[in-house]
Amino acid sequence: MHILQSKHIKLTREEAKKILDKYNISLSQLPKVKREDSSVPENSESGDILKIEREHEGKTEIYYRVVV
Repeated sequence: MHILQSKHIKLTREEAKKILDKYNISLSQLPKVKREDSSVPENSESGDILKIEREHEGKTEIYYRVVV
């Protein structure tokens, strides 16, 4: 992982369900990221949800992506 790369965390099935319920969306409505992307954790499979933490102006912004 590069020092400038955002932190990517694979969510558990329970955490993923909570996120989908919280935002009232389905898995297909999340932005996608390819499994071959270098930022995706090695143990990720298609259908897993990643939590991405980015630092911007001293604040941590959180994004979610589904692995395809």
